[in-house]
Amino acid sequence: MDTVKLTINGIEVEAPAGSTIIQAANLAGIKIPSLCYLKDLNEIGACRICMVEVKGAKGLVASCVYPVNEGMEVWTNTQKVRDARKMTLELLLSNHRMECLTCRRSGTCELQDLAHDFGIDKVRFQTEKMEPQIEDSALHLVRDNSKCVLCRRCVAACAAQGVGVIGCNERGFQTEIGSPFGRGLVETACISCGQCIVNCPTGALTERDDTGKVWEALADETKHVVIATAPSVRAGLGECFGMPIGTNVEGKMVAAMRRMGFDGVFDVDTAADFTIIEEGTELLERIKNGGVLPLITSCSPGWIRYAEQYYPDFLPNISSCKSPQGMFGGLMKTYYAEKMGIDPKDMVVVSVMPCTAKKYEIKRPDMQGAPGYQDIDISITTRELGEMIKRSGLNFTALPDEAFDPIFGIASGAADIFGASGGVMEAALRTVSAILAGEENAPLEFHEVRGLESVKEATYELPGKTVRVAVVSGTKNAGALLDAVRAGEKEYDFIEVMCCPGGCINGGGQPYVPAEIKNFVDYRSLRAKALYDEDAGKELRKSHHNPIVQEVYAEYLGEWGGEKAHHILHTTYQAQPKYRL
Repeated sequence: MDTVKLTINGIEVEAPAGSTIIQAANLAGIKIPSLCYLKDLNEIGACRICMVEVKGAKGLVASCVYPVNEGMEVWTNTQKVRDARKMTLELLLSNHRMECLTCRRSGTCELQDLAHDFGIDKVRFQTEKMEPQIEDSALHLVRDNSKCVLCRRCVAACAAQGVGVIGCNERGFQTEIGSPFGRGLVETACISCGQCIVNCPTGALTERDDTGKVWEALADETKHVVIATAPSVRAGLGECFGMPIGTNVEGKMVAAMRRMGFDGVFDVDTAADFTIIEEGTELLERIKNGGVLPLITSCSPGWIRYAEQYYPDFLPNISSCKSPQGMFGGLMKTYYAEKMGIDPKDMVVVSVMPCTAKKYEIKRPDMQGAPGYQDIDISITTRELGEMIKRSGLNFTALPDEAFDPIFGIASGAADIFGASGGVMEAALRTVSAILAGEENAPLEFHEVRGLESVKEATYELPGKTVRVAVVSGTKNAGALLDAVRAGEKEYDFIEVMCCPGGCINGGGQPYVPAEIKNFVDYRSLRAKALYDEDAGKELRKSHHNPIVQEVYAEYLGEWGGEKAHHILHTTYQAQPKYRL
């Protein structure tokens, strides 16, 4: 690798050729503050917070876009630099509704942190009191442009997903982020992925807060309230309480939810094992009977909405299986309700998801395993669960480790890895290969589909069949892959699609990660490692070996992929217009 040598604050630094100043400084342990910059996503030098001095340059330069070169001399902390950054921050704050005590991002706001770091204890240029500018037409998101700093990180995130339904409207001082023609987000082809939320540095974008509905249900003595968490939640929730990224907090999470008063504390991972049984059965039937291939996974509601709007011709390819969230809710309102002698009308089923699109998914019309009842009543994000735990007065890090309740508390390692890109594929291959090759001849791990690459491909030789697979994350990447399939350039039997880059570990409902960490720490790999480590430490590592799954099929559902299973665990799709103007 070619490198260049430069000095930063008098320290000699060696950096890869093509690096920017902010990247080179990080290698030397020197932090340059920034606001708009997100590596490989939003590199536009717009906020001017990262300005530095460079010998020979005319004026200060934006370190996030300024390339290094041999012999360069850089100063990142001179009085001139500090004054310029502070002035920029003051000007940003002059057009920002500052209600930090009541803002949901207080404590995780990057603008707030910068103001503290630069000692801003008053705003010299504040204009008249700003009123909220709320746009809340979508089921998953609330935008308040009075807190927007026009960093464009949300715009870049939306474009990176291949959706691009938000951008800059108006010009000059009137510029604001919004949808075309000032329409509500619900009138666009938004896929509800929440990547705009998780990349916003301030409180301008937040998920719709559904915690009030959960508190209300818990206070209602006539309701039987159960809660269940998705695989990725245990790998992210600890960050809400200052724990290192990638800490698996499953036991403390269970203990917290039990102390909050839920009547049942369950694991959506168990439902993920049902997903593999049904999806694997569907794949084998399509291969055997000449069905539509490639089969495409259906666990990600953001991806489903993207497909319905942008690739409706591929809807026959998508597995009819509900997501694990949907399967869990369907089984709660049928099997569990009957087993416990509870009327479904007296149940409230709450899911905790790393995904804001799950708030949209629970409202889909064909998500009623028990006719007349939504599978899931309330879906909250990992962040919302963290907020609820704090409001409950629980000392999360001091809680003991406890186990999920037994009826839906046992899951295979295959289900645990659902949260990482490639996890659904690997889980399915474990079961499918065991059926085709026999348990003793089937591999347990499929490393070719692991990792954070946007697209992964592999071919597996199984008895009587060569299975060609692909794993893709990020809907823009999925679109490119489907274009190649449509053109005949690629041929697969099975495709896993995850809406968010890297999978659910990087979902729009996961804990916020500030830019200074996102830009220089592989946080997605750390979260994924927590899931793969959990899988590796289990004896039960294949979905079809799960005793809960076996029991429910034997006692209630009947055969895999059978009529009753299809009624409760499967769904339908419908082509949707891109714009509803």
